[in-house]
Amino acid sequence: MRESKVGNYRWVVVILLFFATTINYLDRQVIGLLKPVLEVEFKWTETDYGYIVMAFATAYALGLLAFGNFIDKIGTKLGYTISLIVWSIAAMLHAIVKSTLGFGVVRAALGLGESGNFPAAIKVVAEWFPKKERALATGVFNSGANIGAVVAPVMVPWILGIYGWQMAFLITGAIGFIWLIFWWIFYEIPSKHKKITPEEFAYIHSDTDLSVVPEEEGKIKWVQLFGIRQTWTFVIGKFLTDPIWWFFLFWLPSYFSSTFHLDLTKPSLPLIIVYTATSVGSIGGGYLSSYLIKKGWPVFKARKTAMFIFALCVLPIITAKYAANIWQAVGLISLAAAAHQAWSANIFTTASDMFPKRALSSIIGIGGMAGSVGGILFPLLVGHILEFYKESGHLITGYNIIFLICGCAYLLAWFIMHLLSPKMKPVNL
Repeated sequence: MRESKVGNYRWVVVILLFFATTINYLDRQVIGLLKPVLEVEFKWTETDYGYIVMAFATAYALGLLAFGNFIDKIGTKLGYTISLIVWSIAAMLHAIVKSTLGFGVVRAALGLGESGNFPAAIKVVAEWFPKKERALATGVFNSGANIGAVVAPVMVPWILGIYGWQMAFLITGAIGFIWLIFWWIFYEIPSKHKKITPEEFAYIHSDTDLSVVPEEEGKIKWVQLFGIRQTWTFVIGKFLTDPIWWFFLFWLPSYFSSTFHLDLTKPSLPLIIVYTATSVGSIGGGYLSSYLIKKGWPVFKARKTAMFIFALCVLPIITAKYAANIWQAVGLISLAAAAHQAWSANIFTTASDMFPKRALSSIIGIGGMAGSVGGILFPLLVGHILEFYKESGHLITGYNIIFLICGCAYLLAWFIMHLLSPKMKPVNL
């Protein structure tokens, strides 16, 4: 079957996922850009901010665990809808908060709602794409995380300068409801969709030559998944690497501001460059393993080779302490952040490589929860490290220690994943 005759509605679905993920990260990123303003108004210390980030991460972790299983039960269309409504309302509620505790509460609500995005999106990709295209499709929609982070440094300072920080939260939070209209008009699962051709439906289910994960019938006991080695392969990979991306999201604006005196009340070209690079990494990372699979490589070999390359690309960030100016730092951080998103596009796809679709949202939720647990612990560590070195007048040293941790995390994750599941064999539940 020639792919050109198959039809391309599945890529319309990816566009929907892309914009949802863009909005997800736009809403998540706003607080990082407003941090210098908010810490003056509310008298935050670095530790206070670490606790606020930790509140988001804790709720996000618990939400991932709940939403993953929830979406497997009610389906992707309704599950995504509920997730978006919760996080959009929570994002807008930031505008009425009057205390540090209040920010912790609304950040927790935001984390709870946003936790539904990736379990739903990864399941949608598995429903709409054959295995050989899933990493690319994941890379494309996952690049929305980076676009959201690119749009935020332009949009938020502009709103801040004209209308104040409250309107920055209100306007960005309201955007999700526009997306929801298109979601309900254009999305349905392939078996129920009226616009998908029989040829495209057959192509989506054409994985017979790739040792596709068998789709058994019946309900899965959620706790059963924790007894499977492949679950822990995904869990460890997410636990060790997700917190690094959270650091890039929540502390980079502050890093550039404190180290290179970047004015965050204006559109920030360094941040735009960093997050634009991550879009290239996300799509390129998904393309690389998909390309290798189409060339005849075994799925596990293509994924692991690609991920090892991306892990190596993060290493140079440990030399950021030698950066003599902001653009050298931007180059090193851009490479690391792009490599993270390339890694992310592939690690998500390893879950659909190993697990049947009916358990996929649950697995993504469990792995995402592990990443969020890391996201709870790492911001706490970051906050204490920066607070300690800030008091001693050596804040840059604190950032250098954090960059060292970031540089080593991916290789450690890759080796542990390889030991746990050398060939990423499909799970028969």
